[in-house]
Amino acid sequence: MSKWDKLLQKICALSTDLRFQELRKVLESYGYQMKAPSGGSSHYTFRKPGCHPITIPKHEPIKKIYVELVKEIVESEAVNHETN
Repeated sequence: MSKWDKLLQKICALSTDLRFQELRKVLESYGYQMKAPSGGSSHYTFRKPGCHPITIPKHEPIKKIYVELVKEIVESEAVNHETN
């Protein structure tokens, strides 16, 4: 199993030992662009045209709610990929 498949498996299992950089890698692979916070905030916003923005704080460990948000994106991208 590739590293990418293992990472997606961890997200789908709602693992709480994920790092911010791993979530960033997944979101950017699906076309989301990261916008750095301004003024000392630790919350990064990921945007993709036609999709709702997602904001994730750069804290370790990542809270489960943010992993759930990324899981929804992974699942919707998989459905979109199957229909195309």
